[in-house]
Amino acid sequence: MDLVMPGMDGVEATRRVKNISPRTQIVILTSFHQDEYIFPALQAGAISYLLKDVKAIELLDAIRLAARGEATLHPKIAVRVIKAFRSLDPGAATPFTTLTEREMEVLKLIAKGYPNDKIAEQLVISVGTVKGHVSNILSKLHLVDRTQAAAYAWQEGIVRRE
Repeated sequence: MDLVMPGMDGVEATRRVKNISPRTQIVILTSFHQDEYIFPALQAGAISYLLKDVKAIELLDAIRLAARGEATLHPKIAVRVIKAFRSLDPGAATPFTTLTEREMEVLKLIAKGYPNDKIAEQLVISVGTVKGHVSNILSKLHLVDRTQAAAYAWQEGIVRRE
């Protein structure tokens, strides 16, 4: 699965495939090695993450391993995952505990479907400030866009049906 595709990005495609067929194993093959791509893809259910500079035999090995339920990470990706793992606070129950109180407020409003201008109006802050908070939220939670942030908030119980 590539991550940047027309019509639907690879993270959303991975999520949908895993929802429909949980036993299907997905190998990401992409040129993107930034956190904002790696972590959402892995969270969506990809078992492996390779960069396009991988040799054909290594790709074939990764596919075989995936079929057996075993993960393969490109060395650059493994380094990013290890750094992220090491930076986790062992006392923190969930990643969203690193969000500020204001970022949590913004995340809740995103999850309720509010656009930036309505969030700004609701919280009596500027749209630019809202954009800054949204950017921080996406970065801290390793998400790509506000749709993923909304889904995350619902899945983690940050917001609930009223």
